[in-house]
Amino acid sequence: MSVENIISVAQGFQEPDLVLKNVRIINVFTGEIYPADVALCEDKIAGIGKYDGPRTVDLEGRYLSPGFFDGHVHIESSMVQVSEYAKAVVPLGTTSLVIDPHEIANVLGSDGILYMLRASKYNPLNVFLMLPSCVPATDMETAGSELKALDLFPFLSDKWVLGLGEVMDYRGVLSRDEDVLDKIKIVSGKRIDGHAPGLTGKRLVGYVAAGIESDHESTTVEEAREKIRLGMRIFLREGSMSKNLLDILPLVTRDNVNRFVFCTDDRHPRDLIEEGHIDYMIRLAIEFGIDPVLAVRMATLNPARHFGLNNIGAIAPGYDADLVVLDDLKACTVDQVYKGGVLVAEKGRALYEPPPAQKFQVRSSINVQELTLEDFRIPANGTTANVIGVIPNQLITKHLKESVTVEDGHVVSDPERDLLKIFVIERHHASGNIGRGMVRGLGLKRGAIASSVAHDSHNIITAGVADEDILVAAVGVVKLRGGLVVVSDGEILASLALPIAGLMSDEPLSEVQRKLGELHEAARTLGAAVADPLAAISFLGLTVIPSLKLSDLGLVDVDEGRIINLFDQIA
Repeated sequence: MSVENIISVAQGFQEPDLVLKNVRIINVFTGEIYPADVALCEDKIAGIGKYDGPRTVDLEGRYLSPGFFDGHVHIESSMVQVSEYAKAVVPLGTTSLVIDPHEIANVLGSDGILYMLRASKYNPLNVFLMLPSCVPATDMETAGSELKALDLFPFLSDKWVLGLGEVMDYRGVLSRDEDVLDKIKIVSGKRIDGHAPGLTGKRLVGYVAAGIESDHESTTVEEAREKIRLGMRIFLREGSMSKNLLDILPLVTRDNVNRFVFCTDDRHPRDLIEEGHIDYMIRLAIEFGIDPVLAVRMATLNPARHFGLNNIGAIAPGYDADLVVLDDLKACTVDQVYKGGVLVAEKGRALYEPPPAQKFQVRSSINVQELTLEDFRIPANGTTANVIGVIPNQLITKHLKESVTVEDGHVVSDPERDLLKIFVIERHHASGNIGRGMVRGLGLKRGAIASSVAHDSHNIITAGVADEDILVAAVGVVKLRGGLVVVSDGEILASLALPIAGLMSDEPLSEVQRKLGELHEAARTLGAAVADPLAAISFLGLTVIPSLKLSDLGLVDVDEGRIINLFDQIA
Protein backbone atom coordinates (compact mmCIF):
# COMPACT_ATOMS: atom_id res chain seq x y z
CA MET A 1 0.00 0.00 0.00
CA SER A 2 1.26 3.46 -0.93
CA VAL A 3 0.06 6.22 1.39
CA GLU A 4 1.26 8.77 -1.16
CA ASN A 5 -1.04 7.31 -3.82
CA ILE A 6 -4.02 7.25 -1.48
CA ILE A 7 -3.50 10.94 -0.61
CA SER A 8 -3.21 11.81 -4.30
CA VAL A 9 -6.38 9.91 -5.21
CA ALA A 10 -8.28 11.45 -2.28
CA GLN A 11 -7.46 14.96 -3.54
CA GLY A 12 -8.26 14.19 -7.16
CA PHE A 13 -4.65 14.42 -8.35
CA GLN A 14 -4.50 10.76 -9.35
CA GLU A 15 -7.09 8.46 -10.87
CA PRO A 16 -8.61 5.85 -8.55
CA ASP A 17 -8.15 2.18 -9.24
CA LEU A 18 -11.93 1.78 -8.95
CA VAL A 19 -14.88 4.09 -8.36
CA LEU A 20 -18.14 2.84 -6.87
CA LYS A 21 -20.54 5.49 -8.18
CA ASN A 22 -24.01 6.51 -7.08
CA VAL A 23 -24.10 4.69 -3.76
CA ARG A 24 -25.96 5.53 -0.59
CA ILE A 25 -23.34 5.39 2.13
CA ILE A 26 -24.28 3.93 5.50
CA ASN A 27 -22.23 6.12 7.83
CA VAL A 28 -21.78 4.24 11.11
CA PHE A 29 -20.01 7.23 12.68
CA THR A 30 -22.91 9.69 12.33
CA GLY A 31 -25.93 7.47 11.80
CA GLU A 32 -26.60 9.04 8.40
CA ILE A 33 -27.30 7.66 4.95
CA TYR A 34 -26.39 9.90 2.00
CA PRO A 35 -25.39 9.69 -1.69
CA ALA A 36 -21.77 9.80 -2.82
CA ASP A 37 -19.09 8.09 -4.89
CA VAL A 38 -16.39 6.02 -3.23
CA ALA A 39 -12.91 6.03 -4.76
CA LEU A 40 -10.61 3.08 -4.09
CA CYS A 41 -6.83 3.00 -4.30
CA GLU A 42 -5.22 -0.40 -4.11
CA ASP A 43 -6.93 -2.14 -1.17
CA LYS A 44 -8.01 1.06 0.60
CA ILE A 45 -10.80 3.59 0.51
CA ALA A 46 -9.21 6.82 -0.71
CA GLY A 47 -12.01 9.29 -1.25
CA ILE A 48 -15.69 9.92 -0.64
CA GLY A 49 -17.52 12.54 -2.66
CA LYS A 50 -17.54 13.03 -6.43
CA TYR A 51 -14.95 10.93 -8.29
CA ASP A 52 -14.33 9.54 -11.75
CA GLY A 53 -11.84 7.08 -13.11
CA PRO A 54 -11.12 4.57 -15.88
CA ARG A 55 -12.86 1.78 -13.91
CA THR A 56 -16.27 2.58 -12.50
CA VAL A 57 -19.20 0.56 -11.25
CA ASP A 58 -22.54 2.39 -11.23
CA LEU A 59 -24.45 0.98 -8.28
CA GLU A 60 -27.56 2.98 -9.12
CA GLY A 61 -28.44 4.14 -5.63
CA ARG A 62 -27.81 0.89 -3.79
CA TYR A 63 -26.68 1.03 -0.17
CA LEU A 64 -22.99 0.67 0.67
CA SER A 65 -22.09 -0.81 4.05
CA PRO A 66 -18.79 -1.64 5.70
CA GLY A 67 -18.04 -5.37 5.59
CA PHE A 68 -19.81 -7.29 8.34
CA PHE A 69 -17.83 -8.49 11.37
CA ASP A 70 -18.56 -11.49 13.62
CA GLY A 71 -17.14 -10.66 17.05
CA HIS A 72 -16.90 -14.22 18.39
CA VAL A 73 -17.20 -17.53 16.59
CA HIS A 74 -15.99 -21.09 16.85
CA ILE A 75 -15.56 -22.14 13.22
CA GLU A 76 -15.19 -25.74 14.36
CA SER A 77 -18.92 -25.73 15.16
CA SER A 78 -19.71 -25.35 11.47
CA MET A 79 -18.02 -28.75 11.02
CA VAL A 80 -16.13 -27.53 7.94
CA GLN A 81 -12.65 -26.19 7.29
CA VAL A 82 -11.98 -22.44 7.26
CA SER A 83 -11.91 -22.25 3.46
CA GLU A 84 -15.37 -23.80 3.24
CA TYR A 85 -16.65 -21.53 5.99
CA ALA A 86 -15.35 -18.50 4.09
CA LYS A 87 -17.16 -19.61 0.92
CA ALA A 88 -20.37 -19.65 2.94
CA VAL A 89 -20.14 -16.34 4.83
CA VAL A 90 -18.26 -14.03 2.45
CA PRO A 91 -21.16 -13.94 -0.07
CA LEU A 92 -23.38 -12.98 2.88
CA GLY A 93 -21.29 -9.86 3.51
CA THR A 94 -18.97 -11.07 6.27
CA THR A 95 -15.41 -9.86 5.66
CA SER A 96 -13.98 -10.13 9.19
CA LEU A 97 -14.41 -12.36 12.20
CA VAL A 98 -12.70 -13.25 15.45
CA ILE A 99 -12.32 -16.94 16.16
CA ASP A 100 -11.67 -18.63 19.46
CA PRO A 101 -10.26 -22.06 18.54
CA HIS A 102 -10.72 -23.53 21.98
CA GLU A 103 -12.73 -26.43 20.53
CA ILE A 104 -9.82 -27.80 18.51
CA ALA A 105 -7.31 -26.67 21.17
CA ASN A 106 -9.09 -28.82 23.76
CA VAL A 107 -8.42 -31.74 21.44
CA LEU A 108 -5.01 -30.95 19.92
CA GLY A 109 -3.54 -28.20 22.11
CA SER A 110 -1.07 -25.81 20.46
CA ASP A 111 -1.20 -27.87 17.27
CA GLY A 112 -4.88 -27.03 17.01
CA ILE A 113 -4.20 -23.28 17.26
CA LEU A 114 -1.48 -23.55 14.61
CA TYR A 115 -3.82 -25.50 12.36
CA MET A 116 -6.49 -22.78 12.53
CA LEU A 117 -3.98 -19.98 11.90
CA ARG A 118 -2.56 -21.73 8.85
CA ALA A 119 -5.94 -22.79 7.50
CA SER A 120 -7.15 -19.18 7.72
CA LYS A 121 -4.62 -17.85 5.22
CA TYR A 122 -5.36 -16.87 1.62
CA ASN A 123 -9.13 -16.49 2.03
CA PRO A 124 -10.88 -13.15 1.31
CA LEU A 125 -11.78 -12.98 4.97
CA ASN A 126 -9.98 -11.41 7.92
CA VAL A 127 -9.68 -14.22 10.46
CA PHE A 128 -8.44 -12.80 13.75
CA LEU A 129 -7.81 -15.11 16.69
CA MET A 130 -8.25 -15.02 20.44
CA LEU A 131 -6.12 -17.48 22.37
CA PRO A 132 -8.08 -20.18 24.20
CA SER A 133 -8.03 -19.38 27.90
CA CYS A 134 -9.52 -22.61 29.21
CA VAL A 135 -7.83 -25.76 27.95
CA PRO A 136 -9.21 -27.70 29.69
CA ALA A 137 -12.30 -25.70 30.60
CA THR A 138 -12.45 -27.21 34.09
CA ASP A 139 -10.79 -29.92 36.15
CA MET A 140 -14.06 -31.88 36.14
CA GLU A 141 -13.46 -33.38 32.69
CA THR A 142 -10.60 -34.85 30.64
CA ALA A 143 -9.42 -32.85 27.64
CA GLY A 144 -6.94 -33.82 24.96
CA SER A 145 -4.46 -31.18 26.02
CA GLU A 146 -3.55 -28.59 28.62
CA LEU A 147 -2.40 -25.09 27.73
CA LYS A 148 -0.61 -22.91 30.26
CA ALA A 149 0.33 -19.25 29.89
CA LEU A 150 3.80 -20.34 28.76
CA ASP A 151 2.23 -22.34 25.91
CA LEU A 152 0.12 -19.39 24.75
CA PHE A 153 2.73 -16.66 25.01
CA PRO A 154 4.57 -17.34 21.69
CA PHE A 155 1.35 -16.84 19.72
CA LEU A 156 1.02 -13.24 20.91
CA SER A 157 3.62 -12.08 18.40
CA ASP A 158 1.35 -13.08 15.50
CA LYS A 159 -0.42 -10.01 14.05
CA TRP A 160 -3.68 -11.94 13.75
CA VAL A 161 -3.79 -12.76 17.48
CA LEU A 162 -5.75 -10.10 19.34
CA GLY A 163 -5.80 -11.33 22.92
CA LEU A 164 -7.27 -13.90 25.29
CA GLY A 165 -10.47 -15.74 24.43
CA GLU A 166 -13.54 -16.20 26.59
CA VAL A 167 -12.46 -16.70 30.19
CA MET A 168 -14.92 -19.39 31.19
CA ASP A 169 -13.23 -20.24 34.46
CA TYR A 170 -14.78 -17.42 36.44
CA ARG A 171 -14.21 -19.39 39.63
CA GLY A 172 -10.48 -19.42 38.84
CA VAL A 173 -10.56 -15.65 38.34
CA LEU A 174 -12.40 -14.99 41.59
CA SER A 175 -10.23 -17.36 43.62
CA ARG A 176 -7.15 -15.68 42.07
CA ASP A 177 -5.93 -18.98 40.61
CA GLU A 178 -2.31 -18.55 39.57
CA ASP A 179 -2.67 -20.25 36.20
CA VAL A 180 -5.72 -18.21 35.21
CA LEU A 181 -4.15 -14.94 36.29
CA ASP A 182 -0.91 -15.76 34.44
CA LYS A 183 -2.89 -16.00 31.20
CA ILE A 184 -4.52 -12.66 31.89
CA LYS A 185 -1.17 -11.04 32.67
CA ILE A 186 0.61 -12.16 29.48
CA VAL A 187 -1.96 -10.45 27.25
CA SER A 188 -1.52 -7.06 28.89
CA GLY A 189 -2.53 -4.37 26.40
CA LYS A 190 -4.63 -6.77 24.33
CA ARG A 191 -8.29 -7.73 24.60
CA ILE A 192 -9.68 -10.21 27.13
CA ASP A 193 -13.10 -11.64 26.34
CA GLY A 194 -15.43 -13.01 28.96
CA HIS A 195 -17.93 -15.79 29.52
CA ALA A 196 -19.96 -15.23 32.66
CA PRO A 197 -23.50 -16.64 32.48
CA GLY A 198 -25.57 -15.55 35.45
CA LEU A 199 -22.66 -13.93 37.29
CA THR A 200 -23.89 -10.99 39.35
CA GLY A 201 -23.17 -8.71 42.28
CA LYS A 202 -19.69 -8.47 43.77
CA ARG A 203 -18.57 -11.66 42.05
CA LEU A 204 -19.25 -9.99 38.71
CA VAL A 205 -17.43 -6.86 39.91
CA GLY A 206 -14.42 -8.99 40.81
CA TYR A 207 -14.52 -10.70 37.42
CA VAL A 208 -14.55 -7.37 35.57
CA ALA A 209 -11.82 -6.01 37.85
CA ALA A 210 -9.50 -8.70 36.44
CA GLY A 211 -9.57 -6.85 33.11
CA ILE A 212 -12.25 -8.90 31.36
CA GLU A 213 -14.05 -6.67 28.88
CA SER A 214 -16.94 -8.51 27.20
CA ASP A 215 -19.58 -11.19 27.64
CA HIS A 216 -21.64 -13.17 25.13
CA GLU A 217 -23.60 -15.28 27.62
CA SER A 218 -26.20 -12.76 28.80
CA THR A 219 -29.76 -14.03 28.34
CA THR A 220 -31.84 -11.22 29.89
CA VAL A 221 -31.96 -7.44 29.76
CA GLU A 222 -31.27 -7.25 33.49
CA GLU A 223 -28.15 -9.38 33.22
CA ALA A 224 -26.82 -7.41 30.27
CA ARG A 225 -27.59 -4.06 31.89
CA GLU A 226 -25.60 -4.93 35.02
CA LYS A 227 -22.60 -5.90 32.90
CA ILE A 228 -22.78 -2.77 30.73
CA ARG A 229 -22.90 -0.57 33.83
CA LEU A 230 -19.57 -2.12 34.86
CA GLY A 231 -18.00 -1.25 31.52
CA MET A 232 -18.36 -4.55 29.67
CA ARG A 233 -19.37 -4.86 26.04
CA ILE A 234 -22.25 -7.22 25.41
CA PHE A 235 -21.89 -9.55 22.46
CA LEU A 236 -25.41 -10.17 21.20
CA ARG A 237 -25.45 -13.83 20.18
CA GLU A 238 -27.61 -15.56 17.62
CA GLY A 239 -26.15 -19.02 17.25
CA SER A 240 -27.70 -22.33 16.34
CA MET A 241 -28.29 -23.49 19.92
CA SER A 242 -28.30 -20.21 21.86
CA LYS A 243 -30.43 -17.41 20.47
CA ASN A 244 -30.31 -14.35 22.71
CA LEU A 245 -30.41 -11.45 20.25
CA LEU A 246 -34.12 -10.65 20.57
CA ASP A 247 -33.98 -11.13 24.36
CA ILE A 248 -31.48 -8.30 24.82
CA LEU A 249 -32.29 -5.90 21.96
CA PRO A 250 -34.80 -3.99 24.16
CA LEU A 251 -31.77 -2.68 26.07
CA VAL A 252 -30.16 -1.08 23.00
CA THR A 253 -30.54 2.69 22.63
CA ARG A 254 -28.73 5.40 20.68
CA ASP A 255 -26.95 6.36 23.90
CA ASN A 256 -25.53 2.90 24.64
CA VAL A 257 -25.35 1.26 21.19
CA ASN A 258 -21.55 1.42 21.22
CA ARG A 259 -21.58 -1.23 23.99
CA PHE A 260 -23.08 -3.93 21.74
CA VAL A 261 -21.48 -6.28 19.23
CA PHE A 262 -23.03 -8.98 17.05
CA CYS A 263 -21.66 -12.51 17.19
CA THR A 264 -22.76 -16.01 16.23
CA ASP A 265 -20.63 -18.12 18.64
CA ASP A 266 -21.70 -21.52 17.26
CA ARG A 267 -23.58 -21.64 13.94
CA HIS A 268 -24.23 -24.87 12.10
CA PRO A 269 -24.27 -25.46 8.32
CA ARG A 270 -28.06 -25.60 8.00
CA ASP A 271 -28.49 -22.20 9.62
CA LEU A 272 -25.67 -20.65 7.57
CA ILE A 273 -27.28 -21.90 4.36
CA GLU A 274 -30.95 -21.34 5.20
CA GLU A 275 -30.83 -18.21 7.41
CA GLY A 276 -27.47 -16.54 6.95
CA HIS A 277 -24.73 -15.19 9.15
CA ILE A 278 -24.31 -11.62 10.46
CA ASP A 279 -26.68 -10.45 7.71
CA TYR A 280 -29.37 -12.53 9.41
CA MET A 281 -28.74 -10.77 12.72
CA ILE A 282 -29.01 -7.36 11.04
CA ARG A 283 -32.36 -8.39 9.53
CA LEU A 284 -33.67 -9.59 12.89
CA ALA A 285 -32.58 -6.39 14.63
CA ILE A 286 -34.23 -4.17 12.00
CA GLU A 287 -37.43 -6.25 12.13
CA PHE A 288 -37.40 -5.82 15.91
CA GLY A 289 -37.37 -2.04 15.46
CA ILE A 290 -33.70 -1.09 15.76
CA ASP A 291 -32.67 1.78 13.48
CA PRO A 292 -31.03 0.16 10.41
CA VAL A 293 -27.84 2.20 10.70
CA LEU A 294 -27.48 1.24 14.36
CA ALA A 295 -27.99 -2.40 13.44
CA VAL A 296 -25.21 -2.13 10.85
CA ARG A 297 -23.00 -0.36 13.39
CA MET A 298 -23.27 -3.28 15.84
CA ALA A 299 -22.15 -5.53 12.98
CA THR A 300 -19.23 -3.38 11.79
CA LEU A 301 -17.69 -0.48 13.71
CA ASN A 302 -18.44 -1.75 17.21
CA PRO A 303 -16.55 -5.07 16.92
CA ALA A 304 -13.69 -3.39 15.12
CA ARG A 305 -13.33 -0.79 17.86
CA HIS A 306 -13.65 -3.37 20.62
CA PHE A 307 -10.69 -5.29 19.24
CA GLY A 308 -8.61 -2.16 18.56
CA LEU A 309 -8.80 -2.48 14.78
CA ASN A 310 -8.84 1.10 13.54
CA ASN A 311 -8.69 0.47 9.79
CA ILE A 312 -11.86 -1.59 9.32
CA GLY A 313 -15.52 -1.35 10.26
CA ALA A 314 -16.47 1.90 8.52
CA ILE A 315 -16.48 3.69 5.17
CA ALA A 316 -13.85 6.38 5.55
CA PRO A 317 -10.59 7.53 3.89
CA GLY A 318 -7.69 5.21 4.69
CA TYR A 319 -9.91 2.31 5.79
CA ASP A 320 -9.70 -1.11 4.18
CA ALA A 321 -11.97 -1.39 1.15
CA ASP A 322 -14.07 -4.17 2.68
CA LEU A 323 -17.52 -3.22 1.46
CA VAL A 324 -20.99 -4.69 1.08
CA VAL A 325 -23.49 -3.51 -1.55
CA LEU A 326 -27.10 -3.94 -0.41
CA ASP A 327 -30.13 -3.96 -2.70
CA ASP A 328 -32.44 -3.49 0.28
CA LEU A 329 -31.25 -2.20 3.65
CA LYS A 330 -34.20 -3.31 5.78
CA ALA A 331 -34.07 -6.83 4.35
CA CYS A 332 -30.26 -6.71 4.38
CA THR A 333 -30.17 -8.18 0.87
CA VAL A 334 -26.52 -8.52 -0.14
CA ASP A 335 -25.81 -7.88 -3.83
CA GLN A 336 -22.01 -7.56 -3.96
CA VAL A 337 -19.08 -7.99 -1.59
CA TYR A 338 -15.69 -6.31 -2.02
CA LYS A 339 -12.64 -7.46 -0.04
CA GLY A 340 -9.65 -5.16 -0.26
CA GLY A 341 -11.26 -3.44 -3.24
CA VAL A 342 -11.74 -6.69 -5.18
CA LEU A 343 -15.19 -8.03 -6.02
CA VAL A 344 -15.25 -11.44 -4.32
CA ALA A 345 -18.96 -12.29 -4.28
CA GLU A 346 -22.12 -11.33 -6.14
CA LYS A 347 -25.74 -12.33 -5.71
CA GLY A 348 -24.88 -14.95 -3.11
CA ARG A 349 -22.11 -16.60 -5.13
CA ALA A 350 -18.38 -16.55 -4.37
CA LEU A 351 -16.38 -15.25 -7.33
CA TYR A 352 -12.88 -15.82 -6.05
CA GLU A 353 -10.66 -18.81 -6.59
CA PRO A 354 -10.41 -20.79 -3.38
CA PRO A 355 -6.95 -20.95 -1.82
CA PRO A 356 -4.81 -23.87 -2.90
CA ALA A 357 -5.52 -27.00 -0.93
CA GLN A 358 -3.13 -27.17 2.00
CA LYS A 359 -2.29 -30.42 3.68
CA PHE A 360 -1.77 -30.18 7.39
CA GLN A 361 -0.78 -33.17 9.44
CA VAL A 362 -3.39 -33.52 12.16
CA ARG A 363 -2.87 -36.47 14.47
CA SER A 364 -5.59 -38.97 15.24
CA SER A 365 -7.74 -37.78 18.09
CA ILE A 366 -9.85 -40.88 18.76
CA ASN A 367 -8.13 -43.06 21.33
CA VAL A 368 -10.65 -45.27 23.12
CA GLN A 369 -10.39 -48.56 24.91
CA GLU A 370 -12.49 -51.39 23.50
CA LEU A 371 -16.14 -50.82 24.37
CA THR A 372 -18.55 -53.56 25.47
CA LEU A 373 -22.20 -53.75 26.39
CA GLU A 374 -21.23 -53.83 30.06
CA ASP A 375 -19.84 -50.28 29.76
CA PHE A 376 -23.37 -49.00 29.19
CA ARG A 377 -25.07 -50.65 32.11
CA ILE A 378 -25.91 -48.48 35.13
CA PRO A 379 -26.35 -50.30 38.46
CA ALA A 380 -29.47 -49.14 40.27
CA ASN A 381 -27.83 -47.78 43.42
CA GLY A 382 -30.90 -45.78 44.27
CA THR A 383 -34.41 -44.92 43.10
CA THR A 384 -34.22 -41.15 42.64
CA ALA A 385 -31.63 -39.77 40.22
CA ASN A 386 -30.17 -36.42 39.31
CA VAL A 387 -31.35 -35.89 35.71
CA ILE A 388 -30.19 -33.41 33.07
CA GLY A 389 -33.17 -31.42 31.77
CA VAL A 390 -32.75 -30.14 28.21
CA ILE A 391 -34.08 -26.62 27.55
CA PRO A 392 -34.75 -26.05 23.82
CA ASN A 393 -32.53 -23.42 22.18
CA GLN A 394 -30.48 -22.88 25.33
CA LEU A 395 -27.11 -24.07 26.61
CA ILE A 396 -28.29 -24.00 30.21
CA THR A 397 -30.02 -27.12 31.53
CA LYS A 398 -32.31 -27.98 34.42
CA HIS A 399 -31.21 -30.06 37.40
CA LEU A 400 -34.13 -32.46 37.78
CA LYS A 401 -34.89 -35.13 40.38
CA GLU A 402 -36.64 -38.13 38.86
CA SER A 403 -37.44 -41.70 39.84
CA VAL A 404 -35.76 -44.18 37.50
CA THR A 405 -36.98 -47.39 35.89
CA VAL A 406 -35.08 -50.49 36.99
CA GLU A 407 -34.83 -53.95 35.40
CA ASP A 408 -32.69 -56.76 36.82
CA GLY A 409 -30.94 -54.36 39.16
CA HIS A 410 -29.94 -51.92 36.42
CA VAL A 411 -31.32 -48.56 35.30
CA VAL A 412 -32.95 -48.67 31.87
CA SER A 413 -34.10 -45.88 29.58
CA ASP A 414 -37.82 -45.12 29.83
CA PRO A 415 -38.84 -43.49 26.54
CA GLU A 416 -42.49 -43.20 27.64
CA ARG A 417 -41.32 -40.79 30.35
CA ASP A 418 -38.64 -39.28 28.10
CA LEU A 419 -35.88 -40.49 30.42
CA LEU A 420 -32.85 -41.74 28.50
CA LYS A 421 -29.45 -43.00 29.52
CA ILE A 422 -26.55 -40.78 28.48
CA PHE A 423 -22.81 -41.45 28.53
CA VAL A 424 -19.58 -39.52 27.99
CA ILE A 425 -16.61 -41.66 26.88
CA GLU A 426 -13.10 -40.24 27.24
CA ARG A 427 -11.52 -40.34 23.77
CA HIS A 428 -8.13 -38.63 24.05
CA HIS A 429 -5.96 -40.87 26.22
CA ALA A 430 -7.75 -44.24 26.21
CA SER A 431 -8.21 -43.89 29.97
CA GLY A 432 -11.39 -45.94 30.07
CA ASN A 433 -13.28 -43.14 31.83
CA ILE A 434 -17.02 -43.22 31.18
CA GLY A 435 -19.48 -40.80 32.76
CA ARG A 436 -23.01 -42.16 33.22
CA GLY A 437 -26.20 -40.16 33.59
CA MET A 438 -29.85 -39.65 32.66
CA VAL A 439 -31.39 -36.97 30.44
CA ARG A 440 -34.90 -35.69 29.78
CA GLY A 441 -35.90 -33.62 26.75
CA LEU A 442 -34.39 -35.46 23.79
CA GLY A 443 -37.57 -37.41 23.13
CA LEU A 444 -36.09 -40.49 21.47
CA LYS A 445 -38.53 -43.40 21.48
CA ARG A 446 -35.99 -45.92 20.18
CA GLY A 447 -32.42 -46.13 18.89
CA ALA A 448 -29.44 -44.02 19.90
CA ILE A 449 -27.30 -41.09 18.80
CA ALA A 450 -23.60 -40.39 19.35
CA SER A 451 -21.11 -37.62 18.60
CA SER A 452 -17.44 -36.75 19.04
CA VAL A 453 -18.51 -33.09 19.19
CA ALA A 454 -19.16 -32.55 22.90
CA HIS A 455 -18.16 -29.16 24.24
CA ASP A 456 -15.66 -28.34 25.59
CA SER A 457 -13.37 -31.34 25.90
CA HIS A 458 -15.07 -33.13 23.00
CA ASN A 459 -15.18 -36.61 24.38
CA ILE A 460 -17.65 -38.99 22.77
CA ILE A 461 -21.20 -38.41 23.99
CA THR A 462 -24.04 -40.85 23.34
CA ALA A 463 -27.65 -41.22 24.44
CA GLY A 464 -30.43 -43.61 23.60
CA VAL A 465 -32.94 -46.24 24.52
CA ALA A 466 -31.50 -49.76 24.10
CA ASP A 467 -28.01 -50.46 25.43
CA GLU A 468 -27.20 -52.41 22.26
CA ASP A 469 -27.94 -49.37 20.07
CA ILE A 470 -25.95 -47.09 22.37
CA LEU A 471 -22.95 -49.40 21.97
CA VAL A 472 -23.29 -49.50 18.17
CA ALA A 473 -23.52 -45.69 18.06
CA ALA A 474 -20.43 -45.16 20.22
CA VAL A 475 -18.39 -47.74 18.30
CA GLY A 476 -19.58 -46.14 15.06
CA VAL A 477 -18.05 -42.82 16.08
CA VAL A 478 -14.77 -44.56 16.94
CA LYS A 479 -14.66 -46.31 13.56
CA LEU A 480 -15.24 -43.01 11.75
CA ARG A 481 -12.25 -41.56 13.66
CA GLY A 482 -14.70 -38.95 14.88
CA GLY A 483 -18.14 -37.97 13.71
CA LEU A 484 -21.90 -38.16 14.22
CA VAL A 485 -24.02 -41.33 14.15
CA VAL A 486 -27.72 -42.25 14.39
CA VAL A 487 -28.58 -45.90 15.10
CA SER A 488 -31.71 -48.03 15.32
CA ASP A 489 -32.09 -51.80 15.80
CA GLY A 490 -28.35 -52.28 15.65
CA GLU A 491 -28.00 -50.55 12.26
CA ILE A 492 -26.40 -47.19 11.49
CA LEU A 493 -29.10 -45.11 9.76
CA ALA A 494 -26.95 -42.05 9.02
CA SER A 495 -23.47 -40.76 9.77
CA LEU A 496 -21.01 -37.93 9.14
CA ALA A 497 -17.26 -38.43 9.43
CA LEU A 498 -15.31 -35.63 11.14
CA PRO A 499 -11.69 -36.70 10.67
CA ILE A 500 -10.16 -33.33 11.60
CA ALA A 501 -9.89 -33.52 15.41
CA GLY A 502 -13.25 -35.28 15.53
CA LEU A 503 -14.76 -31.84 14.92
CA MET A 504 -14.51 -30.96 11.23
CA SER A 505 -15.11 -32.60 7.89
CA ASP A 506 -12.77 -32.40 4.92
CA GLU A 507 -15.78 -32.27 2.57
CA PRO A 508 -17.58 -29.23 1.07
CA LEU A 509 -20.19 -27.43 3.15
CA SER A 510 -22.98 -28.57 0.82
CA GLU A 511 -22.03 -32.22 1.35
CA VAL A 512 -21.78 -31.75 5.12
CA GLN A 513 -25.21 -30.11 5.09
CA ARG A 514 -26.64 -32.99 3.05
CA LYS A 515 -25.34 -35.58 5.49
CA LEU A 516 -26.52 -33.53 8.46
CA GLY A 517 -29.96 -33.48 6.86
CA GLU A 518 -29.88 -37.27 6.70
CA LEU A 519 -28.87 -37.41 10.36
CA HIS A 520 -31.69 -35.06 11.38
CA GLU A 521 -34.24 -37.04 9.38
CA ALA A 522 -33.02 -40.30 10.89
CA ALA A 523 -33.25 -38.80 14.38
CA ARG A 524 -36.81 -37.67 13.66
CA THR A 525 -37.78 -41.24 12.81
CA LEU A 526 -36.59 -42.16 16.30
CA GLY A 527 -38.99 -39.60 17.78
CA ALA A 528 -36.56 -36.77 18.58
CA ALA A 529 -38.33 -33.95 20.43
CA VAL A 530 -35.76 -31.28 19.53
CA ALA A 531 -34.94 -30.08 16.01
CA ASP A 532 -31.30 -31.12 16.23
CA PRO A 533 -30.72 -33.70 18.97
CA LEU A 534 -27.08 -34.21 17.95
CA ALA A 535 -26.41 -30.52 18.50
CA ALA A 536 -28.37 -30.67 21.74
CA ILE A 537 -26.28 -33.51 23.21
CA SER A 538 -23.06 -31.80 22.08
CA PHE A 539 -23.66 -29.17 24.78
CA LEU A 540 -24.69 -31.57 27.55
CA GLY A 541 -21.01 -32.06 28.37
CA LEU A 542 -20.40 -28.32 28.70
CA THR A 543 -19.36 -28.19 32.34
CA VAL A 544 -19.10 -24.39 32.54
CA ILE A 545 -22.80 -23.74 31.82
CA PRO A 546 -25.43 -24.35 34.55
CA SER A 547 -27.02 -26.33 35.89
CA LEU A 548 -26.33 -30.05 35.44
CA LYS A 549 -23.95 -31.55 32.85
CA LEU A 550 -22.07 -34.80 32.27
CA SER A 551 -18.34 -35.35 31.74
CA ASP A 552 -16.23 -38.48 31.46
CA LEU A 553 -15.63 -38.12 35.23
CA GLY A 554 -19.33 -38.08 36.12
CA LEU A 555 -22.29 -35.78 36.68
CA VAL A 556 -21.27 -32.16 37.20
CA ASP A 557 -23.31 -29.79 39.35
CA VAL A 558 -22.13 -26.62 37.62
CA ASP A 559 -23.80 -24.31 40.14
CA GLU A 560 -21.79 -25.87 42.97
CA GLY A 561 -18.71 -26.61 40.88
CA ARG A 562 -18.44 -30.26 41.86
CA ILE A 563 -19.01 -33.80 40.64
CA ILE A 564 -22.05 -35.48 42.21
CA ASN A 565 -23.49 -38.98 42.30
CA LEU A 566 -26.17 -40.04 39.85
CA PHE A 567 -28.31 -41.05 42.83
CA ASP A 568 -28.96 -38.74 45.79
CA GLN A 569 -28.91 -41.59 48.27
CA ILE A 570 -26.84 -44.62 47.52
CA ALA A 571 -28.74 -47.84 48.21
